[in-house]
Amino acid sequence: MEIIKLVKSKKKSFCILIGLLIFFLGMLAAYGVGVYNDSDQYITMHIHREPLYPLFLALFRVIVGEGYLTVVAAAQNILAAVSIYVLSEYVTERFGLRLWEELIVVALQLMPHLMTKYVSALSIFLENSVMSEALCIPLFQFFLYFLLRMIFEHRKRDIALALLFAFLLSMTRGQMMSTILMWMVILLFQMFFNKKYRALIVPIVTVIAVFGLRSLTVHVYNYAVTGYFMGNTYGQVNTLTNVIYACDEEDGAVFEEGSLEREFFDRFYAEADEMTANYKYGGDSFTTRVQHLEDYHDMLKFQVLEADLSAYYFGLGQIDYYEQSSMSDEMAGIMIRKLLPECFGRWLYDYVLLCTYGFVRSIAVVHPLINWAALLLYVTAAVLAAWQLCRRKRSEAVWTMGVALLFICANVCATSMTIMCLSRYMIYGFSIFYIALFLVGREWLRDI
Repeated sequence: MEIIKLVKSKKKSFCILIGLLIFFLGMLAAYGVGVYNDSDQYITMHIHREPLYPLFLALFRVIVGEGYLTVVAAAQNILAAVSIYVLSEYVTERFGLRLWEELIVVALQLMPHLMTKYVSALSIFLENSVMSEALCIPLFQFFLYFLLRMIFEHRKRDIALALLFAFLLSMTRGQMMSTILMWMVILLFQMFFNKKYRALIVPIVTVIAVFGLRSLTVHVYNYAVTGYFMGNTYGQVNTLTNVIYACDEEDGAVFEEGSLEREFFDRFYAEADEMTANYKYGGDSFTTRVQHLEDYHDMLKFQVLEADLSAYYFGLGQIDYYEQSSMSDEMAGIMIRKLLPECFGRWLYDYVLLCTYGFVRSIAVVHPLINWAALLLYVTAAVLAAWQLCRRKRSEAVWTMGVALLFICANVCATSMTIMCLSRYMIYGFSIFYIALFLVGREWLRDI
């Protein structure tokens, strides 16, 4: 009987994997490879982009040659299918799910891919695209797999592999550095819960070392590609954009009259005001203000800040793009440090608004009615998890919900620091939230 059950289980697993491969490769056949505005920066190993995805593309370019992007897209779709399969099988085994329940877990992981294609304004099937998200999504699924194993099984191998995938994620998208911190927080909590107080220093030291390794790796990569030993640029310019948006004209008084910083500020503010890319034009309501900021962020960043900084530094002569990019980022950092205290209240208000939209987009799409539904879902998840925690002190479903909520909070708060929370930045938390909600709800129904 056990052999028969094992054969049936393997057959079921094989069918799910084949179904996922057919779905993803079918989407590639139907829609083809997607090359977008950002794609060229990954292909050319641009200084603004993290190393892993450009190196991923370069590997296939060397191996395949002409037409390699189609092979890249196929590899991305296969990775996505396998990552969903691996996480689904583990959740099924760990929670004793039946076939129809496992199919729900699979479907929940497919939803983000379908939403970005058919619901989002981008209308992109991400695994077909030449964008870092295409690699980041399956890497995140593998990270979740090892993180859950780390939490439930406490094996050193899973702890190490969860950290490895967090590191790879951070090398694919900067916002995913939050997964390294998330790994540390969960491990610290587990150690504290198990009274391993003397070992608490180990995760902290490890994370400091990993961040150092990440910085060194990025510098070495950029040196190999550009000849400059430097980190990725443009992050400070991104952050300065939202600071300038929140400024009043008199805030420029923090800079000395006649200084280069004051000259830049006066120019930025005047041009932003002329194109109505300032908080004064954002309206009085929550929704109009955050929508206005999202609509004007890129315009303010590219047409004002980047254009003016580039024009000035290139105008000095004998400066190449990498020097200009580094100098622009350095200037943005200087201006942020002086301006932010002056406009902190307005900037913080905008930050909270961006975070709010980020929380909505992590589990739904922004709409006046859906926003309230998303809030209700978060409240429901928190109440159910708290209820189950009171009834079961060691509920693994509650742990899964904790992972989902912790990641969503970290991702939203990190992303809102530099840019708006677009759907493709928030997509990672969608499936794990609904999987956790399904598991907690299932456990609650069994206990009543």
